[in-house]
Formats: sequence, C-alpha cells, structure tokens
Amino acid sequence: MTNERKSIDEWRAILPPLVFHVTQEGGTERPHTGVLIDERRMGTYRCVCCDALLFLGSGKFPSGCGWPAFHSEAPGASIRRLEDRSHGMRRIEVRCGACDAHLGHVFNDGPREHGGERYCINSVCLVFTPEEDEK
Repeated sequence: MTNERKSIDEWRAILPPLVFHVTQEGGTERPHTGVLIDERRMGTYRCVCCDALLFLGSGKFPSGCGWPAFHSEAPGASIRRLEDRSHGMRRIEVRCGACDAHLGHVFNDGPREHGGERYCINSVCLVFTPEEDEK
C-alpha cells in the first residue's frame, strides 16, 4: 500500500473488517488475541494501511497488557499523539503520521530506562517483517 490518503469508502473496500474498524473507526481488538503479542524476533513493524515504519523489534517488550507494547518509536516514525477522552478516561491516542490510521494509545507506565512510555498497539494495525527477511 502507499502513503496516499484514501477516503473512508476506499479503506472499507480494501481492509478486512477488524482492521477497518480499528484503524479507521478507532476501535480495539480484544486483549490477548493479536498475533503479534508474543512476537520476540528482531525486525520492523509497519503500518498495515500505508507501510510506514512505526516500531523496531528492539523497542518491543512483554508488558502483560494484552496488546503488543513498545517503549519507543522507530527513528523518524512521526507517530501523531491526540488527546482521547472517550470511555470516561483521559488517554493519549497514537495514529500513523503518514496515513492517520488509529494504532492504539501511549501510557506513562513503560520501562523507565527507555523513557517510561508504553505504546499499547493493536496487532491488526501492524505488519511485522523479521530481520532475516529484510536482508
């Protein structure tokens, strides 16, 4: 896919229903159901909608939160942060800076040695490429 912006109808036509719901409607996959939760290999995590680089495997850690967790963005990822007051909470939503896809949220309870943030990201928003496949 490309970094161009698409209309909601274009996204609906090309994305599977859950991916559409999460990335375009700000939904969430059920906890502990994503295929990337237990992924431990080094590699890259890219946006499922536009292929923008978002995270590196070196930034992933086992948080126990039910979704893939990262302590930092990949260099140059340009992930956007927005205030989210839905569901009676005050959180920081994170979106892909290239295509505006909803990714998840960022919290301040991550590893202190890496700045203290925890990016809680829906697996369906990510495409993982293992390091050995990138060569």
